[in-house]
Amino acid sequence: MVQRLLIFKKIRMTNSLSYYLTIAVIKLKGIKRSFGNDPIDYKKLRKEDVFLPNNSFFKRHTLNKYQVLSSTIIEVGTKKEADSLVLFIHGGAFVSGPAKHHWDAIKTIVKQTSHTVWLCRYPKAPEYDILQISKNIDALYSLALEKYSASKIYIIGDSVGGTLATALIQRLIALKKELPKKILLISPVMDASMSNPAIQSLEEIDPMLSIQGVVSAKKMCAGSMDLKAPIISPIYGSFDQFPSTLIFMAQHDIMYPDQKIALSKLLKAKVDVKSIEGKRMPHIWPLLPFMKEAKIALQEITKALKDS
Repeated sequence: MVQRLLIFKKIRMTNSLSYYLTIAVIKLKGIKRSFGNDPIDYKKLRKEDVFLPNNSFFKRHTLNKYQVLSSTIIEVGTKKEADSLVLFIHGGAFVSGPAKHHWDAIKTIVKQTSHTVWLCRYPKAPEYDILQISKNIDALYSLALEKYSASKIYIIGDSVGGTLATALIQRLIALKKELPKKILLISPVMDASMSNPAIQSLEEIDPMLSIQGVVSAKKMCAGSMDLKAPIISPIYGSFDQFPSTLIFMAQHDIMYPDQKIALSKLLKAKVDVKSIEGKRMPHIWPLLPFMKEAKIALQEITKALKDS
C-alpha cells in the first residue's frame, strides 16, 4: 500500500508546462474532430500509421518478423537470447495503428529493460470484426507460449489494446490456460457501448476523444455483436484470478469512469493491482511524447517490468 500511495502522489503533481503544450498540440491537430464523426473516418486515422520506423535504432534492433494468421509480429530487442517477452498490443480504436508513439514507447522499453518486445500489427475493422481480431490475439499468445515460459511473458495494451489484453486474460482463465506474469493497461477501453452516464460530463473536457466517433468505431468492429459482449467490453466479464495488473487512468478521458469500475472489480477480486491516475491527463497519456508526466509514467512502466 505504501508503494501505491507513493506512485499516486508522484503522478498527481502540478501539471507541467510540457503538459499544456501537449494539450495545445492535440487540439491543433484536430484529433477530437476526427472522433466526432459518425461514421468515423478510419482512412484518415490510418494516415498516422507507422508499420515500422525507418531509423537506426529499429534497423539495429529489429530481430525478426512473424506472420500469425492475419497479423504481423515485429520482434524488437537488444539480444536474440532474451528469456523474457513483452507483448505490445497497440491501440487505435480497432481501426488504425500502430502509430509513432507506440514505437517510441517500445524503444524506451527495449533500452531500459532486458526484455524482447513483440509488437502485434493485428487486422483492423471494418475489414475484420472483433471475433477475427481476437482469434489473432489468441494465436499471438499461443506462439509466445511456444517460445517463452508464461512466467516470463508481460502484456502491455493501450486503449483498445487494453480491451484486447483484458479480454484475452478472461478467455485464458475460462480455458484454464497459463497466464502471463503481468499485464499493464494504459487508458484501456473497458466498455465499447459507452453507456455509463458519468461519461457525458467528461465529453466537454476530454481534448482527444468524442463519444460519437468512439462508438462508431466500436460498431464497425462489433458488427452484429452486442457492444456489451465481454469480448469487446471486458468490464462485463470476470476479473477473478487475474495476474498482477498495473492500470493507468486519466481524469480527462471519457474512458475514465469505466476504468474506475474495472479497477473496483479487480480490487474486489483481490487481484494484485496498482493504479496510477493522471491529474487532468488525456487518453493514453503515458505514451504522449515530450510531456514530463508521460516520461514519469513510462519510467513506472519500465520499473514494473524490471521489478517482476
